Amino acid sequence: MILAPSLLSADFGNLKKDIELINESEADWFHIDVMDGVFVPNISFGQPVIKCIKKFAKKPLDVHLMIVDPDRYFEDFQKVGADIITVHYEACNHLNRSLSSIKSLGMKAGVVLNPHTPVNALEDIIQECDLVLLMSVNPGFGGQSFIDNTYSKIRQLKELIIRKSPNCLIEIDGGVSLQNFKKLIDSGADCLVAGNAIFASENPIKTIKEFKS
Repeated sequence: MILAPSLLSADFGNLKKDIELINESEADWFHIDVMDGVFVPNISFGQPVIKCIKKFAKKPLDVHLMIVDPDRYFEDFQKVGADIITVHYEACNHLNRSLSSIKSLGMKAGVVLNPHTPVNALEDIIQECDLVLLMSVNPGFGGQSFIDNTYSKIRQLKELIIRKSPNCLIEIDGGVSLQNFKKLIDSGADCLVAGNAIFASENPIKTIKEFKS
């Protein structure tokens, strides 16, 4: 199981400290949410901050673009250190072209589905995906409650992947905790994004170890 702590929940006043904490932990990726205040009702951070993160990070940067017209920025994010880029199905007019552009820049490419978007929307594009990120909360803010229908969507997506794209990973983002992560893995998830569950815990290193157990 791949664990990707979300830096959206980190202490921005001590960001280097939290980056080094993840470096020293058993976590696998850094998950970075980029929000523009248009596609989602919040603004996070952009390329200058990611460039700074990359300077200290010793693990891959999993960059989740919650923005309109994401194709305009793929090269910019590649230059500041993104290793993986995921784009929202709902934000891309030409999804096949978007995924091809990301891969042509040497990054892994993924698609994100909002909670209301059905898995069968990926029927004709799944072969192009290195991963699919299922939102288990409505995107835009950390600390939301997990949407239980996600388990069913994971199982549906797993069936599609087995049938058409066996190397594609399933990533889950939103409300992931020590209480539900085992059920998520049992349902078919390969990668979990955890924010508050890690950074708001008394001992983040220990919490990461529990996830990885």
